[in-house]
Parts: sequence; structure tokens; C-alpha cells
Amino acid sequence: MEMSAPKSFAFPDHYVQLSKPRPRWDVVHSIGVAVVALAGLAWWASPFGGETSRHQLPIAAFSWDRITPSPSLEYHDCFDGLQCARLQVPMDYHRSDGQGRHVAIAIARRPAKVPVTDMRYGGAILVNPGGPGGSGVAMVLLGGDALQTTVDAENDPNMLSTKLSDKYFDIIGFDPRGVNNTTPGFSCFPNLFSQRNWELQAAAEGILGSSEDAFRRNWDRAIALNTGCSTNLSTPVREGQEALGEHINTVPVARDMLEIAERHGEWREKQGLAEQRRRDRVQGYDPRQRLVARTRWNRGQEKIQYWGRSYGTILGATFATLFPDRVHRAVLDAVVDADKYYLGDGHSAIEDADAIFDRFTQYCDAVGADGCPFYREGGPAAIKASYLALDRALYNRSVPVPSSTMRGPEVVTWSDLKHIIRIAMYQPLSGFPLLAEYASELVNGNGAPLADFKVGGRSPSCPSSQCLQRGPWSAACQVPGHNELYSSAAILCADAEYLQSADEDDFGRYWQSLREDSYVLGDYWAGLGLSCVGWKVKPRWTLPGPVAANTSHPLLFVSNILDPVTPLRSARKMTRRFPGSVLLQQDSEGHSTLAAPSVCVHKAIRTYFQTGELPPPDTVCEGDIKPLLGVQARTGTVRSAGDQRLYEVLAGEARRMAAVRLPL
Repeated sequence: MEMSAPKSFAFPDHYVQLSKPRPRWDVVHSIGVAVVALAGLAWWASPFGGETSRHQLPIAAFSWDRITPSPSLEYHDCFDGLQCARLQVPMDYHRSDGQGRHVAIAIARRPAKVPVTDMRYGGAILVNPGGPGGSGVAMVLLGGDALQTTVDAENDPNMLSTKLSDKYFDIIGFDPRGVNNTTPGFSCFPNLFSQRNWELQAAAEGILGSSEDAFRRNWDRAIALNTGCSTNLSTPVREGQEALGEHINTVPVARDMLEIAERHGEWREKQGLAEQRRRDRVQGYDPRQRLVARTRWNRGQEKIQYWGRSYGTILGATFATLFPDRVHRAVLDAVVDADKYYLGDGHSAIEDADAIFDRFTQYCDAVGADGCPFYREGGPAAIKASYLALDRALYNRSVPVPSSTMRGPEVVTWSDLKHIIRIAMYQPLSGFPLLAEYASELVNGNGAPLADFKVGGRSPSCPSSQCLQRGPWSAACQVPGHNELYSSAAILCADAEYLQSADEDDFGRYWQSLREDSYVLGDYWAGLGLSCVGWKVKPRWTLPGPVAANTSHPLLFVSNILDPVTPLRSARKMTRRFPGSVLLQQDSEGHSTLAAPSVCVHKAIRTYFQTGELPPPDTVCEGDIKPLLGVQARTGTVRSAGDQRLYEVLAGEARRMAAVRLPL
């Protein structure tokens, strides 16, 4: 079928001017950031997702191949103090003949600070970082200590000051179906080399809006990628068996969570029985068998404890809808509108993004030239005007950056500027300084630091000797952690079937509406919508109705007041869907509570996990650090030792996020 250019485009004036003749180029060098290929990138991206995990996982002598998948949780020591398992579950939970394929879910557990037989053991908290396609294993490896510091009782369990009511938790992360170390996996490419070539081409060609013909290139690339990838996912390994792509969507993953909870209860009971027998031998028989009673598996009735961010709120809300009587605690952080995600109905996800950019101009003006290199006299309006002038100068004009002793030559573009501002909107603590520094360097004619940053996000892609020996599409040619962007697309397209049927006219109207919603993120967000063009896989198990339920314990929703992709309005809407639940607001900018530390928010989350108590409705907590402005002093307030420890851990997480470099 011949595809014509999209019709019905009528972009706002401030976009139309980008296609007019440009003013004289008077900026010598470039701006650039490490970017990812649009095709396959998660809508509800997470700092712990595929964008970071493959660059920051601790190096340890551990291979998942050492663990044989089992229908029970069998933990093995891994990653210097963690425990790992591969839980075997049915690919299709509705298949009853016993002949179907299985999925081996990769699980990482950060053990509680007390044994499971201790009265203070609080159980396991499952975590999901977002995505879709984010690695829960990576989340535990990178941030498990911070998560545990938040949810555990403040007291050291080894001190006499602890109380029996204090609780200490396991943190369990898992890689969902099709993601990272969970098998079977899949790839859209015969090897990593061809994948990296594809991604570098996409980056060089530019995002939607970067030129008059950018739409055609992006659309055709999406068709080429998605048609082949979805065909691969919809083709069974053998006739009569399941195709992975039909069982990779959120609903079966929610069922996997229930299975993890059940198997953890089974494992807990085994640990209690073994310890009871040991104590009976050493101390004499206990007729009450208290350890056995304390750790008993509530077969078929185990409830989950959960903390999910961004897309993880979709996973948590879906679980709560399917299994409302199996919720003990659930924190949903950076809340996605389920109607928008599944059906395309509702308000725009990026409606607050431009307000975060306005905060950048306000904070830059407040700190002045000493704290913000992009400062301009004349207030926030002058800073914004200077940025827009830079934007116009970069449009339709690539900029050469000569090679250095550390990297080769680079060509950076308007698309690179759009990506760095996207980073700034997601993570303002680290992103606002980057935006201010790099934009200032560009205006002053120095592009080398920006080119260095851009190259710093890349990773080698040469085929290994094993890959060369075994050939394309072999397991040796597929590197775990490098497929998460494409896993994101596979999950999203299975969940949001409406995206598969969009034609060029539909997409044109969608793109126009997003540009009207946000100048800073509209083109980027529209590009993500191409992830499902040409996709042909339909899920076998979907939700029968709306995402809503009356759960056995109310949920705790958490949202920043300004979030670039999960606006506060989404959190308010979803809170109303679950009776008794409460929305806790953090007065910060950025995506999820990871965007800025707030001792107030995390103490409320701790109380919720410790006792089940929710904060009062309409509670608003301050962020402890503001972008560019720094630490926010509280008049007359002195932190306790415990609060200071929590603050230091949260600030450390913010510093770790500042070190993230996205792959190109």
C-alpha cells in the first residue's frame, strides 16, 4: 500500500515558525545529549529501566544460567549479599492440558535484616521500576538499600531499643516477561551489532519535528522495525505452542506477581519448619511450635506488598483490579491514568511538562549567573526567550564537532537539544544544571563538553567470539539488558491495542495535539507513539473491565505536584477508583519521588508499610532539595538522627541518578 504524507496538520504558530528560513547561524559549536532510539522506548520511562540498568549493574561473578528454573522459589546467593531465583510459571495460565510453554521469571531478593522466623519480619515487598519493560532485578541491585531504608523501622534491629512492633522487610524485584534475565527472551535483531547500527541511524536522522521529512523517515522506520519484531513475537517455537508476544502484556504479569507471593509463602513456611526443627533439637521440643505457626503458608490466600513507580502503577492497579482481596499494602508512585494507557481515553500525559520548563527559568533567575550558567538579565521571560532562540538556531542545521583525544568527530542536532530538555524535565535535580551548562556552553561557542556527554552514553557493540561462532539470532548474540527498549514496545503494544491500528492521518492529528499540549515534550512523546505502528500481536488475556476495585487494604498513591509524564490529575483520578485510598503529594518537579528527596514523603510511606496507616487526605510534603536552588532550609526545624539518616540515603539516590548516562 502506498503511504502518503499525513494530512490535516495545523501546528501552532510557534511550531510553524520552525519551518521558516532560519536566522544567521551565530553559534559555533553544538549541543548534544546521549539519546535512545525512539522506536521501542517506553512511554512511562523509569530511571531504573533499560535506559540505565545495563550501564550501572554491579559487576559480580554470577550467571543466571547457574540456576535451574523451578516451580518453587529456590534462592541462590548472588550479587554480593542478594539472593536470586528463577521461578517457573505457565506462559498461559488458562491452558489446562499441561503441555504449554513456561516462563522462568528472574527474581532478586534483598534479604530482610531479620530472619523470617523473627516476630519483626514484615514479609516481602515486590517492586517494579516502571517502563514498561523496566528490570526489577536492576531496581533491587541499584536501589534496594534505599528502598529498605524507607520501609524498615528506623531502629537498628540489633539494638535493644527495637520494639516487637518494628517491621523489617525483604525487597524483591523481578524482571517481567520478555525483559532482561527472564526467559524466554526475544530480539528484534540478529545480533547486538545490527541493533546498535539501527539505533545510531535513528539518532542521526532525528526525531519527529526535526525537519520537513522527519515524519516520513520515522514512520517508515517504525513500519520496518515493528512488522518484523511483532512477526517474531507472534510465531510459536513449535506448532501448537504459545507465542510469547501473546502472553507478554500486563495482565499475566500481574498473575505472576500473585504466584511470586504464593511461592514466597511456601518458601517462608519451609524456612520456619527447618528452624523449628533445629531449635527443637538444641533447646527441646516446643509443644506450641511457635516458629511453624509464625511462618505458616496461607495457601491460596497470600497477599502482596508492593511498590511500583510510573508504569509500575499500572501493574499495581491492574493487580488490585484482578485480585482486590490479595492486597496487603501497595504504594503507587508517579501515577499513570489507566484509561489513557489501556484505551487512549483521558487527559494528556504531558500536560504539565511545560510548567516544569517554566520552573527552570524561574529557578535560574533566582540563583543568578553564579548558580545558573544560562542566566540572562530580564527575568524568567528573558531566559526562556534565549532558550527559544537557541532552539531556532539549531533547527535544520547540524553542527560539526571535531574529534578529540577521547572520542571521534560528532555531528549534533536540534534533536539532541530536545533530548537534553527531556532529561531535564524527568530529573530536574541533575537535568536543570545540565541544561543550563550545556546551553550556555553552546551559546558561548564550546560544543566539546556536550559531545563528550553524548559519546559517554554509548556502549560497545562488536559481536563476541561466541556470537560469531554460533551465528545470528543465537542466544550468544543477544545480550541481557540491551533489549529493554524493545520489550517496552512489546508490552505497551499488547496492552494498548488501539495504538496498533493508527494510520498516518490518525497519527498526524495525535502529533498535532501533543505539540499543542507541550512545546518541550510534544515531538518526543509523539515519537513514542510510533512504537506500535505496524504491530500485529494481540494478547490472549486482557482486563474484562475498567481498572478499579475495593481492595482488602486501601492503596497509597504518591505524586509530584509537577510531573512531566504522569500529571497530578492522573493520580487524583486513579485514587477515586479505589475506595479508601489516599493521594500523598510531594511539592517537587520531575518524574516520581526519585526526582527529589523528601523525608516527609518517605516517612509516610514507612508508616504505611509498618502499620497500614495512611496519611490524611490532601497531605502535601515539601521536597528537601530544589533544582538549582539546593537544600531547602526549614526554619526552626532540626532533623532527628533517624530522619538525617533517611535524608542522606535519599540524597544519595538523587546523586546516583545524576550520574545516569543514557545510551545512544
